[in-house]
Amino acid sequence: MRFFIAEDYKVHKTRILEFISDFNQAGSALDVNARNSIKLFELDNKTLNIKAFRKPNLINRFAYRFFRKSKAERSFEYAGYLLKNNIGTPHPVAYAEELSAFQFLRSYYVSEHLDYNLTFRELDLNISGHKEILKAFSRFTFKLHENEVEFLDHSPGNTLIVLSEPEPKFYLVDLNRMNFRKLDFEARMKNFSRLTPKKEMVEVMASEYAKLIGRPETEVFEKMWFYTERFQYRFMRKHRWKKKLGLRK
Repeated sequence: MRFFIAEDYKVHKTRILEFISDFNQAGSALDVNARNSIKLFELDNKTLNIKAFRKPNLINRFAYRFFRKSKAERSFEYAGYLLKNNIGTPHPVAYAEELSAFQFLRSYYVSEHLDYNLTFRELDLNISGHKEILKAFSRFTFKLHENEVEFLDHSPGNTLIVLSEPEPKFYLVDLNRMNFRKLDFEARMKNFSRLTPKKEMVEVMASEYAKLIGRPETEVFEKMWFYTERFQYRFMRKHRWKKKLGLRK
């Protein structure tokens, strides 16, 4: 097993390796599904969040073994980059990779577990205070873009929200798909496309983002809504094809 651990957790290396080795039998399940599994483990006075990525297909088993960084390694590295740029994410602890001589088998990403109040998915403009949270989220996304972070999985469940004063705090999770590059206007608008199909929420985000980027609100909304509609169309088309093929009930 290939293993890398953050400097401030090296004293706990043996126990964390035990958590990973016992992953299937131990821990408290947080999210177990067909793709990845997440379990919680208690380490002294802290809770660790361990994500076990599913085994890749045959081609990627070879690619990850020799040519590409694993999802776990990318998650660990990207978390470090975000924190250096004062962008919230749970503190990275370690990552591990199960390898054979010629294949990559499975990887694990370990981070500190974060207690949070809600995610973007729970935002509802009919609930008092949620409009202000959505505005703050738009400012958070602008900060990502200004720091040249393109979060490719910028979707409803991947931003954890901690309510605090004077503003809520936002923490990114599911980090393995990111680009770090200067984003033009089109790329920035497209980065909002996966968040919500609700037009009224897009209007709020566009209004707030327009103030920050210095462009007309109508221009920002029209472009943001264009990419949102395009994503929703493609998502529903894919869903229908999977249903026809019997891949989804």
